[in-house]
Amino acid sequence: MPEQLWITALLNKHFAGVANAIMNAVHVPSAHPQAPITNYVAMQLLVFVFLILVFILVRMRLSVDDPGPLQHTFEGIDSFINTTAHEVIGHGYHQYTSFLATLGVFILCCNLIGLIPGFESPTAIPSVPLGCAVVTWFYYHLNGIRKNGFGYIKHFLGPVWWLAPLMLVIEVASHLARILSLTVRLFANMFAGDMVTLVFFSLVPIGIPVIFMLLHIGVSFIQTYIFVLLPTVYIGEAVAHEH
Repeated sequence: MPEQLWITALLNKHFAGVANAIMNAVHVPSAHPQAPITNYVAMQLLVFVFLILVFILVRMRLSVDDPGPLQHTFEGIDSFINTTAHEVIGHGYHQYTSFLATLGVFILCCNLIGLIPGFESPTAIPSVPLGCAVVTWFYYHLNGIRKNGFGYIKHFLGPVWWLAPLMLVIEVASHLARILSLTVRLFANMFAGDMVTLVFFSLVPIGIPVIFMLLHIGVSFIQTYIFVLLPTVYIGEAVAHEH
């Protein structure tokens, strides 16, 4: 049985039966029925619950006259996402900011949770960045079709009709490569950051690791920004009328 964090062990103790039932229902049985919930799934669930509670708290304390620090923080995030989307996507950008903001906040929290003792960053496991990348891939293609109809396929065929078959293969491969690019970039950086921090904690437990923890925080913000910026570019390309 794989090593479990305390929160994972707690979830498996109370919800292993439910998790096994769900996995068996989709014909993906767990290799460890006693512990079907893995660490990275537990961390994602924890981030999800945390964000729901934070969003409820922000909603309850919304104020025009006396906004609190939490409201200012989320207003800043919203303003940043809106500004970036407006510059990249242009007209109609507001339709996509909810997805981009949710994606960014979720990834940032997943990146930073590994700094808390007893937890680990789920984005340092390939499955989590892959899941975010696949959702993003489908999201921008579906919006491209919704915006341009079946004319969206012209984006894959190029400007010259006799090169269309070749361009189609190249474009499909290019778009599939975006999933790999988003996944590897986030996973590799977060995995490396976690490993470096753990190594220095084991070698020099006082002082020096703080530097690498600050570096980890910086990398977390940068990788979140990149993971939000690239989908913004992809959405802008997909929904544009001029291909």
